[in-house]
Amino acid sequence: MKHSGFARAAVAVGAFVIACATAHAQTASSPVRMRIQTAVPSASIYFELLKKMGDRIDRMSGGRVKMEMLPDGAVVPAFEILDAVDKGIVDGGYAWTHYWSGKHPAAGLFSNPMAGAGVGLDQLSHVAWIFEGGGYDLYRRLYSDVLKVNVEPLFVQPMGPDPLGWFKTPIASVADFKKMKYRSPPGITGEIFKEMGVAAVAMPGGDIVPGAQRGVIDAAEWIGPADDLNLGLQTIWKHYYLQGLHQSTDIGEVLINKTVWNRLSPDLQEIIRTAAMASMTETYTYNVYKNAQAIVRLRNEFKVQIHDTPKDFFPEFVRATNVVLDRYAGRDAFFKQVLDSQRNFARTVVPYWTKILDLYSNLGNAALASQPK
Repeated sequence: MKHSGFARAAVAVGAFVIACATAHAQTASSPVRMRIQTAVPSASIYFELLKKMGDRIDRMSGGRVKMEMLPDGAVVPAFEILDAVDKGIVDGGYAWTHYWSGKHPAAGLFSNPMAGAGVGLDQLSHVAWIFEGGGYDLYRRLYSDVLKVNVEPLFVQPMGPDPLGWFKTPIASVADFKKMKYRSPPGITGEIFKEMGVAAVAMPGGDIVPGAQRGVIDAAEWIGPADDLNLGLQTIWKHYYLQGLHQSTDIGEVLINKTVWNRLSPDLQEIIRTAAMASMTETYTYNVYKNAQAIVRLRNEFKVQIHDTPKDFFPEFVRATNVVLDRYAGRDAFFKQVLDSQRNFARTVVPYWTKILDLYSNLGNAALASQPK
């Protein structure tokens, strides 16, 4: 009887294994295909990184998931990506949460807490808040409970800091800056510039160069040296200011339609999550080298003048940031919850991490000073 029971169990296990193998074979023969609408042109280094992530998902899943990355505007305009993913017009989208600030002001705090939430979070400490300080749970709540959209959100690309940007003429102070019409990101960031007295204009990346050519704007920020070079901003203006506080930290996201996501098996979902985490690391390394190479080209080939941002910009931007953030926190409970979470995290992290950053700043400056002229 024992042998008979064992035989029946073995047969059952064998049938289960065969069924699983058959299901896997069927899945592999007809992979899940996702079209991902992005908010960047195909020339962007971040488009390239998204393709790398898609290739990694393809390999890790054994061909069971294939992602097609679409450039800005291929199906819908950049600012309509969230709605398109929610409605299933596309399977997924790539942008930044601050693009949805018009739907809820707290959105901007996740992708780029301005001036580090007004308390000095840098790119790495912002990422630390997301993964260690409760930020990811709040991020998911933004989409599920606050915006109430049918998406699964994933952070993928820490790309900050964004330079202050490109200027028609040099600026020596905030007073000079106030004379410019400036392309800034949408939402709260634009309000901060306006609080400073800067005429801020929001427009998608693809409209910046035409807008500059028509004289609609006198200055603009985009993403960083490599992407700015690809966009062609060096053909319009020759004055570039590297240090910006408006997006001193910046993280891109991939949104996947929740219905599409729920159809994936648990292992495929985990593969995509893992690939997203790998993209975080890859973006850090890619950013450092590609942007450094771009600065060399901008200076040597295009005769762009690289400037330091005027010193009076920093305290003035921090002041304006906290005025605007506190105003929103007084109006909305979820905004206040997210902001308080970031500020509480910063009280612990910023004093330590700022001193560590001093190490690298002092090291780099000492090494540059010792190089032959």
